[in-house]
Amino acid sequence: MKNKRSIFLKKKVLPVLMAAILIFAFSSCNKSGEVNELNDNTGGYNVTLKDSYDREVTLDKEPERVVSVAPSITEIIFALGQQGKLVGRTDYCDYPEEVQNIESIGNIDQPNVEKIVELQPDIVITSTIFTKEMLQKLEEAGVKVAIFQAEKDFEGVYDIIENIGLLLNARDEANSVVAEMKEKVELVKSKVDGLEKPSVYYVMGYGEYGDYTAGRDTFIARMIEMAGGKNAADDVEGWKYNIESLLEKDPDILICSKFYASKAGIESADGYKELSAVRGGKLFEIDNNMLDRQGPRVADGLLELARIIHPEAFE
Repeated sequence: MKNKRSIFLKKKVLPVLMAAILIFAFSSCNKSGEVNELNDNTGGYNVTLKDSYDREVTLDKEPERVVSVAPSITEIIFALGQQGKLVGRTDYCDYPEEVQNIESIGNIDQPNVEKIVELQPDIVITSTIFTKEMLQKLEEAGVKVAIFQAEKDFEGVYDIIENIGLLLNARDEANSVVAEMKEKVELVKSKVDGLEKPSVYYVMGYGEYGDYTAGRDTFIARMIEMAGGKNAADDVEGWKYNIESLLEKDPDILICSKFYASKAGIESADGYKELSAVRGGKLFEIDNNMLDRQGPRVADGLLELARIIHPEAFE
């Protein structure tokens, strides 16, 4: 049974973990540039903006065929009600459920460029994990590409949503999504303001595959602070951690993914099972996609984090 579980983790958990780390690793300091929208007097569509690579992207007609090369981008397109334009998505684009009906173009970091070209998209929208080599191949094939990635704050996420709304001629819908997100963020801020900050450790990986968490320079670290906690891993940057430091910190709260039996694995993992939070019932599960993906659901993720860290504030 143990061997089967180990094989399952290697095939399922580790690839997902590394995909999440890859997404964030390329997102450290890129932000979409200023937007310049042009509309002629006849009500025609003409948009020009700068993306996260400081590339000028121009569309002279509303796109009807869109390929997304990032789960967060896919979720934004659905949130804007523009899923009817989506003709391609990655293997990791799994929300909402209807996305499974859309053809896949492969992995996040190595999508099938030939397949993308076959789909004849008017625009490919992706994050900064998209390599310049792949970008060059698509541009040589005459495919327009817009690359968006947030900085380590919610303002960056709002910018992405607004820019995609502009590209897809769904500006009002984008404004509505952003307004709803801001309401949730303000609710959390008001609920946790002035409360003590328990130390929180977010488990991205553990055990034989290495110890991974959200270091102080990450988007998730910022969310923990906004939710009224103190990031226990604020002594490192990036994602790699070590069990010795974690045992020394002995944080008040641990939070892990609700998928892949993560909680059960942590409860029995060497070192982790000795932590006060694990022994005291302070290991909590969350849908990690609401934290990992910089899209509309990060506001829901923030709210869920706050409820875990400060349940008394939401009674």
